[in-house]
Amino acid sequence: MSERISDPRLAARTMSAADAAALIENGMTVGMSGFTGSGYPKAVPMALAARIEAEHAAGRPMRVRVWTGASTGPELDGALAKADGIEFRLPYNSDPIARERINRGEMDYLDMHLSQVAPMAWQGFLGPLDVAVVEVTAIRPDGALVPSSSVGNNKTWLDRAKKVILEVNRWQNPALEGMHDIYYGTALPPHRVPIPIVRPDDRIGEPTLSCDPDKIVAIVETDASDRNLPFSPPDATAHAIAGHLIEFLRHEVALGRLPASLLPLQSGVGNIANAVLTGLVDGPFHDLTAYTEVIQDGMLDLLDAGRLRMASATAFSLSPEAALRINAEMDRYRSRMILRPQEISNHPEVIRRLGCIAMNGLIEADIYGNVNSTCVMGSRIQNGIGGSGDFARNAYVSVFMTPSTAKGGAISAIVPQVAHVDHILQDVAVLVTEQGLADLRGLSPRQRASLIIERCAHPAYRDALRDYFDRASRTAYGRHAPSLPGEALSWHQRYIETGSMQPAL
Repeated sequence: MSERISDPRLAARTMSAADAAALIENGMTVGMSGFTGSGYPKAVPMALAARIEAEHAAGRPMRVRVWTGASTGPELDGALAKADGIEFRLPYNSDPIARERINRGEMDYLDMHLSQVAPMAWQGFLGPLDVAVVEVTAIRPDGALVPSSSVGNNKTWLDRAKKVILEVNRWQNPALEGMHDIYYGTALPPHRVPIPIVRPDDRIGEPTLSCDPDKIVAIVETDASDRNLPFSPPDATAHAIAGHLIEFLRHEVALGRLPASLLPLQSGVGNIANAVLTGLVDGPFHDLTAYTEVIQDGMLDLLDAGRLRMASATAFSLSPEAALRINAEMDRYRSRMILRPQEISNHPEVIRRLGCIAMNGLIEADIYGNVNSTCVMGSRIQNGIGGSGDFARNAYVSVFMTPSTAKGGAISAIVPQVAHVDHILQDVAVLVTEQGLADLRGLSPRQRASLIIERCAHPAYRDALRDYFDRASRTAYGRHAPSLPGEALSWHQRYIETGSMQPAL
């Protein structure tokens, strides 16, 4: 019996990845573990992709519907998308092959608020779940499952699936055991009760996942690393954004609107967000906490510097160097980190109670503060909304940050009107670019427009934005949030036609 599989009843169900993948049939809905490249199954999806390719070569149909926690890795989304094996995908994708299929209309994709996935699965709105494929670190003698480097929707998949396939991954550090907090107290209306988290470090659940052993039809042993991608070193733009935001937080503390230790931090995934966290290492704030989705490199830096007291999340999102670092000292980090199901890490009730400071990226914002996080030029999905909406609407302060231009200046991140709206202006409190910071709280749309143009827009686009706003303010059908519908999206159309939002000289 394997050292990672201590339950003899389940050890007898160990088989190859190919044999396990053979249990998944055409048209099935499969719930897979994984969140931002952590804790996703590696072997079974690859074997399933090979089987799908063989079926297609024989002229037989073979595609599945895939649910996950968030993004995964190339062995899952990439392999299945390359094999044309995904019919439908939710709730978040960042794989480039899958993205191209989605944007060509070859794969249906439901981009969802991450906190809503588990409740909707329980409510039956998403349909039945045929199979769960979940990576775990170990199986204890009593059958309890030690979670991996992400929790995501695993609890729900194990509970709802008719059949369960487990991947037991030896690469995952056994010292992960004890880090997790799996809450089994959620229920559907009218039986819901308050979630008893009043501090980010509260533990309210169990350290392991449970699953009916009769549902476990296969166990596959693996030894494969997570998809740990490097963060780019912060450039001048990232440093400037971080500097503006840290100065804003310092100002809020001085005014008594934030405590000296701030409020629990939430940070989206990406280089800019990670640069802000790293910038806090040299900031004036101590005894910080985080209640967020993912633990990134910057949070490890804050923990090591003694600035961050603890971090609660649902997964890791680490560079290869940081993954080695945390694995080497997991016993030390474990007492200062909690990994929870994403329906708890992203729960609006808890976010509102704790008063999180939400810091997320964007694709574009318009002059009134509406934000597009998902669709380039209004129709081409990039990744998805992720958890930004869960936090933005319920945060104490909701911050969105971005470089002011993209594609070497060909695209302005500040536009007359966003081509797709993910976050309405009422959910956006602060907008930050390398040019400056606009505190939008308490401002009318017209007041917002003036501030965003002057503080956040790149100088190359500022005059054009001023001209648009001035003409809209004089001639628009309504003057509350002045808009010229025939012109509002002309910047996007110009980019599609010419490759630049800049008007021709």
